Amino acid sequence: MLSLEQVCYRYDGEFMGFLTCVFESYVHKEPPAAFLTFGDPSATLWPEREVETDEPRAMRVYKALGEKGGALLRHRLERAFLTCLPDRELILYGLIRRVFDGEGKRVVSDLSDPAMARVTLALQKLFTEEDHLRGFVRFSEVDGMLVGEIEPKNRVLPLIGPHFAARFNGEKIALYDCTHKEAFFYEGLQWRILPVEEFRIGAPGEEERAWRGLWRRFYKTIAIEGRENPKCQATHMPKRYRHVMTEFMEDEISDPLPAKLP
Repeated sequence: MLSLEQVCYRYDGEFMGFLTCVFESYVHKEPPAAFLTFGDPSATLWPEREVETDEPRAMRVYKALGEKGGALLRHRLERAFLTCLPDRELILYGLIRRVFDGEGKRVVSDLSDPAMARVTLALQKLFTEEDHLRGFVRFSEVDGMLVGEIEPKNRVLPLIGPHFAARFNGEKIALYDCTHKEAFFYEGLQWRILPVEEFRIGAPGEEERAWRGLWRRFYKTIAIEGRENPKCQATHMPKRYRHVMTEFMEDEISDPLPAKLP
């Protein structure tokens, strides 16, 4: 049984850190009132407890979730942590507590529960955004590296990064998420996601500008003027992705289309 004394947990913002907070809440019998990251300047009237990620303790919670709630529920909770669902940690904590309080595998199928329904909707939006960005991410070659930028609502880098690493095997890749201030780096069959406060893509070289010009020319050429349908186009290519898509970008120096690529 948990006590009535609530606390605000501060942690590193990662899933293993969150599971460590779950472990600590049961050890100290303190239900969480809120979750904040170490760098979050937000103040709270609740007493705070700073929790450093403890891998063994987090794995105990992770394994227990699989045993009591099932692999499907554990997978959904792990993916739900990547969403932009408001009060995400509190909602996931509530579901985890239900699992450990005896409901077990029934939790994942209880769509009549408002919390599970919100998680399911958030997951649908996460997977839709992941699917869109697999097709809408554009890379530019800068100093021998494929560099791109995205501005997603959800934290999709852990999902789409490995996809591009497999697709461009052997290349060097840097993909920056300017919403969550982190970047995916891939080189030599190894990848990692690191926090990056500021990220600037270098100016495109002559060959890169030539490729961009060809891509924009292709995009405009295949359009049929009499059949333009902006609403339909916005459905298949949402406007919120376009500012980082090559075919909608204009270089500071607009080069004429070259006779041939360098």
